[in-house]
Amino acid sequence: MKLQWLEPNDTQESISHSDLEAVGVLAERLELDADAFQPALDKLKTQRGYVEQDVIELQPETPNLDALCAKFVDEHLHTDDEVRYVLEGEGIFDLRSQDDRWMRVTVEPGDLLVVPANLHHRFLLTERKHIRCVRLFKDSSGWVPHYRHASEANG
Repeated sequence: MKLQWLEPNDTQESISHSDLEAVGVLAERLELDADAFQPALDKLKTQRGYVEQDVIELQPETPNLDALCAKFVDEHLHTDDEVRYVLEGEGIFDLRSQDDRWMRVTVEPGDLLVVPANLHHRFLLTERKHIRCVRLFKDSSGWVPHYRHASEANG
């Protein structure tokens, strides 16, 4: 997992796990072996009430990949946690910090990232355009993106 500020300031040069924890983000490293990571995911499911699990893969050959990815490039939030455990490839999550700056988290195989409900973020693929990951859900209806610009315009 690679961490960096997109909007650095003079007081803080690098992101720490405490910066992620301050906004409710869980970031861990798990073994890639299914016998090792599945018990950890099962424990997380029990602790946080996730009831669904699936695997999603995006790759250059995915039909309508650009249109699909375009849905998540703009800043948004979900009413459910966004849970990803990366099996292959890589992806980028830009997350809002406590002081509303962008924290960039690049996830790679073995990385577990939980973006809590109601945290503004965005997702991008890297130049490789490939990620395969396990997703956990409390309720699939929580997966509707609520875009920040739209909520501010209506709020």
